[in-house]
Amino acid sequence: MRRRIGIDVGGTNTDAVLLEDDRVLHAVKTPTTADVLTGVRLALESAAAAMGPQGVQAVMIGTTHFVNAVVQRRDLAPVGALRLGLPASRSLPPFCDWPEDLAAIVRGQVHMAEGGHDYDGRPIMPLDERAVAAAAREMKAAGIGCVAISSIFSPLDPAMEERAAQILRDVMPDAAVTLSHDLGRIGLLERENVALLNACLAPLARHTVQAFEDALRQAGIDAPLYITQNDGTVIRAELAARFPVLSFASGPTNSMRGAAFLTGLKDALVVDVGGTTSDIGALKAGFPREANAVVHVGGVRTLFRMPDLLSIGLGGGSHVEAQDGRVTIGPRSVGYRLPELARIFGGPQLTTSDIAVRAGMLSLGDAARVGDIPDALVRAALMEAARMLEESVDRMKTEAAAVPLLAVGGGAFLVPDALPGVSEVLRPAHAAVANAVGAAIAQVSGEADQVFQGLTRAEAMAEAERIARDRAVESGADGATLALVDIEDLPIAYLPGGALRVRARVVGEIAA
Repeated sequence: MRRRIGIDVGGTNTDAVLLEDDRVLHAVKTPTTADVLTGVRLALESAAAAMGPQGVQAVMIGTTHFVNAVVQRRDLAPVGALRLGLPASRSLPPFCDWPEDLAAIVRGQVHMAEGGHDYDGRPIMPLDERAVAAAAREMKAAGIGCVAISSIFSPLDPAMEERAAQILRDVMPDAAVTLSHDLGRIGLLERENVALLNACLAPLARHTVQAFEDALRQAGIDAPLYITQNDGTVIRAELAARFPVLSFASGPTNSMRGAAFLTGLKDALVVDVGGTTSDIGALKAGFPREANAVVHVGGVRTLFRMPDLLSIGLGGGSHVEAQDGRVTIGPRSVGYRLPELARIFGGPQLTTSDIAVRAGMLSLGDAARVGDIPDALVRAALMEAARMLEESVDRMKTEAAAVPLLAVGGGAFLVPDALPGVSEVLRPAHAAVANAVGAAIAQVSGEADQVFQGLTRAEAMAEAERIARDRAVESGADGATLALVDIEDLPIAYLPGGALRVRARVVGEIAA
């Protein structure tokens, strides 16, 4: 028997489930608190009260805490940026493509030194160790405690980033150091941006993970803690504290994994309607389809492991406005203040929840408070919600044939029963807490995305799988349960020596 607690912290609600094998034993939905962590503690206490003396094997938490910090420009630390690549790359320094309001917060110091590799793996210049040490001393003197190191083509050869990190730690032993090759892909600016975002979140990540662990102890739960990732899997809490960017999109991916689990469908579109946004994505073999293009996070260009998602401002708490005969929904939302601001609770703001209650689609609050909403406004608002969803579904489809759509989330009542291009709309049991279910069932993954030279195709693919397996075990997987779920190779014609880029991904159960 396998028992787990899954928790997902959204902008409006914090959901928790107690899962025993394939059965949901207990589910709870509590408002997300202003400090986030209080809501997690309340959800944990509710789950602990229901689990009895048997206990649980693990607790999985998904949180939007880190991506919200970037989007809202809060709780971010100043970062020392160190790029290895001179004399190349001087014209486009770190932070050059960031929104200025965000760069002003995060940009602590910028240093560039000779080093880096060319596209064929040869060094551009030897690493200037003196310049690296001097940069470390300057950052230490300025009180900077978070550093991001990037080097040109470091995914081909990470040696210079690793050596620079050693030099930095000799001077700044307490610094949180992020190496770009651990997170990003070939493109320098996008990979560097991921490293900078990760570095600026390091103190918040440590504090958040520690608070989660404290909440477990306060709830009397003795079980290992895992944090969900962008690809629908989990990593050990201590690793999540080192790499918070890997949890940026964990909320929507949890919902997608939960939808697949609750319906048994492995290939479908999923719409997760929360209190603030609707996230539309595609399931492929039970996991979210991965984005292969640049993803903007808080206005910053990134290219790393992220799901292919489309988010729109449609949720259960979205503002509904009628002006000049036209109805608009969102993007503003009352969020977790729905019980305070929505009209069904005596508040002043008309929301989509008020519309749904007036239409008889939802039982919430006091329906008498919205009895004066005109029928024409109700119809127009529901038609606008359907239009927004129809357009988004069409943008996410990759085939002309009709596909099933799984509707989950607390605001799934806004999804109509029929949409163009959709074969059927499925609403599984426990759909409102599908995100917490997705967290509870999560497995552990490992991924390798690397360029190999001087190896045969079979050798390169075997080496990529080995690296992926090692990373999965480091993240907390049971090595005996690991299975290869995805591998692809791409010959790189402009590199000598039969260079091959290989991406491999393995998934397995958490270690006992």
